[in-house]
Amino acid sequence: MTDYSVKLNNLTKTFGWRLVFRNVNHEFVSGNIYGLAGSNGSGKSTLSRIIAGVVSSTKGKVVHSFKGIEIPPEKLHEQIGFVSPYLVLYDEFSAEENLIHFARIRGIPFDKDYNYSLLQTFGLYERKRDFLKGYSSGMLQRMKFVFALQHRPKLLLLDEPTSNLDNQGKETVYKVIRDYGKENLVIIASNEDNDLALCNEILNIEDFKTNPGDE
Repeated sequence: MTDYSVKLNNLTKTFGWRLVFRNVNHEFVSGNIYGLAGSNGSGKSTLSRIIAGVVSSTKGKVVHSFKGIEIPPEKLHEQIGFVSPYLVLYDEFSAEENLIHFARIRGIPFDKDYNYSLLQTFGLYERKRDFLKGYSSGMLQRMKFVFALQHRPKLLLLDEPTSNLDNQGKETVYKVIRDYGKENLVIIASNEDNDLALCNEILNIEDFKTNPGDE
């Protein structure tokens, strides 16, 4: 077990006058798979981005900890593997070139055997030297998982993880999620029943929509 946790303390997010969610308090701990559920536009993606540290909350705080020690914001990228619809890879590079490039950005050695094993798992090994601009939408989605797992993150944060995947691709992703969640922390933002069925616990964003004046 990696002993990683994420704690949401009175988390509130507004866009102008519009309340997205209010006073979210929850703790996520490693060895579990959690779901962020809600209808389209409910704020699942916003919450996942706040947890990842790429969007700020209006009020409240997100605390990432490893072995009880809080992780500073500038170090979060070392701990998080992120899959999302808005994640962009370099389509003028091959899959292998993308992984070499991102290893350099992350400041980690390019572990060829491990990266090749990830490409094999997601059915991309034979296409590793093809430019991403020639990939289908499903292949690009699988490539995002390879990218997210490259640095062996302690938190795997997934926003709509099965978007554009066929049944075989979904089964591959589900197996990876189940296996990864045994030792690490996995958080899934989705409104797909099959995605949420993987989760030990589900946080419904709709439960945090109360305005102060409505109480």
